[in-house]
Amino acid sequence: MEPLAARTIPDLVRAGAVHFRDREAIVDGAVRLTYAQLGEEVNRFAAALAARGVGKGDRVALWAPNSWRWIVAALGIVTAGGVLVPLNTRFKGAEAGYILRRGGARLLLVEDGFLGNRYVESLTAAAETHESGTSDLPDIVTFDQWEEFVGGGAASGGAAGPDVTVTPDDLSDLFFTSGTTGQPKGAMLTHRQSTELYVTWSALAGLVEGDRYLLVNPCFNTFGYKAGVIACLLRGATVVPQAVFDVRETLEVVQRERITVLPGPPTLYTSMLDHPDRTRFDLSSLRVAVTGATTVPVVMIERLRDELKLRTVLTAYGLTESCGTATMCRPDDDPHTVATTCGTALPGVEVRVDGHTGEVLVRGYNVMRGYFEDPRATADAIDADGWLHTGDVGVLDERGYLRITDRLKDMFIVGGFNAYPAEIEQVLARHPAVAEVAVVGTPDERLGEVARAFVVTRGPADPGELTAYCKERLANYKVPREFVFVPELPRNASGKVLKTTLRSR
Repeated sequence: MEPLAARTIPDLVRAGAVHFRDREAIVDGAVRLTYAQLGEEVNRFAAALAARGVGKGDRVALWAPNSWRWIVAALGIVTAGGVLVPLNTRFKGAEAGYILRRGGARLLLVEDGFLGNRYVESLTAAAETHESGTSDLPDIVTFDQWEEFVGGGAASGGAAGPDVTVTPDDLSDLFFTSGTTGQPKGAMLTHRQSTELYVTWSALAGLVEGDRYLLVNPCFNTFGYKAGVIACLLRGATVVPQAVFDVRETLEVVQRERITVLPGPPTLYTSMLDHPDRTRFDLSSLRVAVTGATTVPVVMIERLRDELKLRTVLTAYGLTESCGTATMCRPDDDPHTVATTCGTALPGVEVRVDGHTGEVLVRGYNVMRGYFEDPRATADAIDADGWLHTGDVGVLDERGYLRITDRLKDMFIVGGFNAYPAEIEQVLARHPAVAEVAVVGTPDERLGEVARAFVVTRGPADPGELTAYCKERLANYKVPREFVFVPELPRNASGKVLKTTLRSR
């Protein structure tokens, strides 16, 4: 079987080990794994999981930054028949604990201490105070225990991997995404969706065997994992994971590893283009950029083509519930089209807009199977005709190109990360000085948008104290950058807060 024909991720790993055998699969600092070696590492890890009791359909959470270990662990989970549940590295204990409980995770794999974050300690503290809704925690294995853990599976057939049958329509992962309620929900996606969609994506992006792909987009995000790891495995490209985006380090890695493909949010490219030492680095290997997630300046697209000489610069649109992608520009689209639209629907995917300008609906093989153990939320998201209601507002031009103009939901995007006002509001509402609060996204030159909180207080309130309070309980990108104290929140006749009014301020 050729990798492009594989419709399960374990089959994809096995096919790559044969088809791209001696080609580099992953380069992570001093660690360099060929496709054959990757296959061996994945089998060893899957065997260790099986020895730990992980079986078909069991959910296994992964809380770690981009690295060769993240990739091996993720691929090992699904090879063991499990379901991958990624956790955002910026989460605090209560946020992670909620997802572990909601997803019914049997095991948590964690790189404890990343950027000074004591994840296990934070998780344990949240469990002890019931902040995450339960005191129960899953079995935990830290990356410090990697060799010991993998060694434990050696007696269980580590070379061949566990004896389990995985089919294309089995669940491969649960990526949790929040709604307007602020409560994360697990989007159920299958092996077939994860492989078939990114055959198309990788073809449109022009990804080819031998490409070297700098993976800056976090793997805990659908796009980072599937348009990164899965797409590279399909095409025989080399994944070069970067744990934290640092512009100078990125420039150095592009030069050293001769990176050819670099997807990321617009802030990544503007940071590179505007870096004072950029011209000191040889970036001539770069060929492909794919962006999206927020407003894309036309001048940025032009600069990528003119200054960095990129041959392919594309934008795309998708959401977790659509397996990460629904529309995409084409390689021959002009800079204005690339910057002002998200492209057209991928083959096999339909995109519709209710009215001339209205909610964007998506239907096709890429739409999730539903939210995990949440039929009510599933019915709210996917109608009887199979249309996924995205909550985004847009318009389709005469060519079928989609332009996103607004959001029905309150969600906004901070440097490529989704932020949900209801979740932030729930945290702030627990502060003794806060009587009422409403959070909106506000434009930010560097991050695209950031949170601004409008607060009705019960008495004297200090913005610094509120910031510190949020930082203890929320990932940093969710923390409001500004607190505006108001005597009351604007409301309509039915009592609903008028966030459009707040945004206009």
